[in-house]
Amino acid sequence: QVQLEESGGGLVQPGGSLRLSCAASGSVFSINTMGWIRQAPGKERELVARIDSDGVTNYADSVKGRCTISRDNPKNTIYLQMNSLKPEDTAIYYCYVNYVGTDQNARSAWGQGTQVTVSS
Repeated sequence: QVQLEESGGGLVQPGGSLRLSCAASGSVFSINTMGWIRQAPGKERELVARIDSDGVTNYADSVKGRCTISRDNPKNTIYLQMNSLKPEDTAIYYCYVNYVGTDQNARSAWGQGTQVTVSS
C-alpha cells in the first residue's frame, strides 16, 4: 500500500557529503517509523537511522555524529544528510517504513535502494 522512492546516492570522496531522499506515497492508516537500512557486500544489514511519528530519532553508532535524519511531513519525505563520509559507508541504502494499513494490519515496505560509494 506504500511505495517508497529513494534518490541522492552517488560517488563521493572520503570526507564528502550526500543527502539521500525518500518520498512515500500510497494509502495508509498511519505511519509509525521511517528510516534507512544499508547493505554492503559481505556485511550484515545495518539500521542506519530511523525517525518516528513524533520526530524522535535514533542512529547507528557507526554513523552517529555524522548523519542526520529528518522528515518533511507535508511532502511525506524523509532525508538522510551524511557528512564526513568514510569508505566503510559504501553500501546500498534502502528507505523503509513501518506503517498501519487501511485494513488495520501492521506492514512494512522498502524502496529500491540507492548506491552510495565513498572512494578516492
